[in-house]
Amino acid sequence: MKLKVLIVDDEPPARERLRSLLAEIPGVEVVGEAVNGEQSLARTQELAPAVVLLDVRMPGMDGIEAARHLNALEEPPAVIFTTAFDEYAINAFDAHAIGYLLKPIRKEKLAAALARAGRLTRPQLQKIAAAGSDKRRTHIAARHREGLRLIPVEEVQFFLAEQKYTTVRHLQGEDLIEDSLRALEEEFDSVFVRIHRNTLVSVRYLERIERNAEGQHFVRLRGCEAPLQVSRRMAGELRDRFRI
Repeated sequence: MKLKVLIVDDEPPARERLRSLLAEIPGVEVVGEAVNGEQSLARTQELAPAVVLLDVRMPGMDGIEAARHLNALEEPPAVIFTTAFDEYAINAFDAHAIGYLLKPIRKEKLAAALARAGRLTRPQLQKIAAAGSDKRRTHIAARHREGLRLIPVEEVQFFLAEQKYTTVRHLQGEDLIEDSLRALEEEFDSVFVRIHRNTLVSVRYLERIERNAEGQHFVRLRGCEAPLQVSRRMAGELRDRFRI
């Protein structure tokens, strides 16, 4: 069986060059192309490639974010980044053992990368995201039986940690994800605030802080009917920060 490859790059000449190089490598089949990160997820779910050649710098969702979402699939493909990054970013790739090809790409290096392509681990992707890009994710990926659901971060109202999963409440409903609350807090520290050991709320949807007769504090979020409990430790800091 041939190795199925998906090409992802926002520049047509780059996609054409990769397709031409891959045509010269035995045992490889290009099953499709995508022009951005979001399209790469849809095409991967549709075509089930074994390897995704993923450009790092693309408008909108970049390659690093797309790779993190691809890795959330039940059977994720191997990812090889294609990049024209500077030396600092290349060192980040090397340090975390992540496969990459430096543009302009040569056939011999492409063939070698395909031969050793392996799936990336979640810690690898988180570290390369921190080292190679200052962009936080624009979407949260929730896994379903039919594939991935992408939830825009700007539509997330709160995260609630429950046992081994985290519930994402958003404008379209609720989903479960595997991201830890601590990792989410570190990534989105300026747009979400912790109100309890198990709850992060979006600053965008924060309306007011309430206090009941027993002295317990709650927050009201726009679009959420039920209030969310605030821990005593966080109540004072929350009031001082937002004055609401």
